Amino acid sequence: MATEAMASAAWVVQEQDGAGTSAQVAVQVRPPRSIPKSLRLEKLSASAVRGIVSQNHYLHSMPTAARLCFGVFHEGELAGAVVFTAGARQGHRLLAGGRPEDVVTLARLWLSDALPKNAESRVIGVALRYLRRSTPWKMVLSYADPAAGHRGTIYQATGWLYLGRGCPSAYVDLGDGPLIHPRTVFSRYGSNRIGQLRRTGVPARRRIVGGKHRYAYVLDPSWRWRLGGWLTAYPQPGRESSP
Repeated sequence: MATEAMASAAWVVQEQDGAGTSAQVAVQVRPPRSIPKSLRLEKLSASAVRGIVSQNHYLHSMPTAARLCFGVFHEGELAGAVVFTAGARQGHRLLAGGRPEDVVTLARLWLSDALPKNAESRVIGVALRYLRRSTPWKMVLSYADPAAGHRGTIYQATGWLYLGRGCPSAYVDLGDGPLIHPRTVFSRYGSNRIGQLRRTGVPARRRIVGGKHRYAYVLDPSWRWRLGGWLTAYPQPGRESSP
């Protein structure tokens, strides 16, 4: 077993191989007046986290091309998941001279509401440290969906770089609330085709909304210059950048 002290005295990171199981990659020992118990990140297969992600993440779907998955355990119970994928397809083009194999995407992050708000930043921090030490990836991308009310506050709080907004996306308006991502509509109704939904009595309409906020975390600091002119100021409430 190898242990490494983190910058914060409240953190201990461990790597160990369990017999017949995935490697345990991170243990968080919380400071006094925070969670008195520990959070543990463990590498799991995509199938092991598919259920909790599909049930609880706002998109209600598990990416089909997961490259690396972590389960987040609290008091021995699975209380969250982190999923990294090879997409977005053209994400490597944000890096000057980048190749697809240089970039990975944080595609899903879900933690139980029973965990404190700062658990997200702690879990992201441990996962990024693992990627930096144990993988060849140079940069992590992630996206915040303004159509779902997301601005990327957690990425701003954990020091990610903001790269503006991507291309506009198509969402579905069911006429009874916020716009819904097509994958969520498919999960709910078995189809996201507007014509088919209407034929079954669902009053669906296609709506085009501004692109998602793009955030990047550079795992290899020597690669930061490759982002060039993409870097821009964080979006602020009511003053978000145009798509």
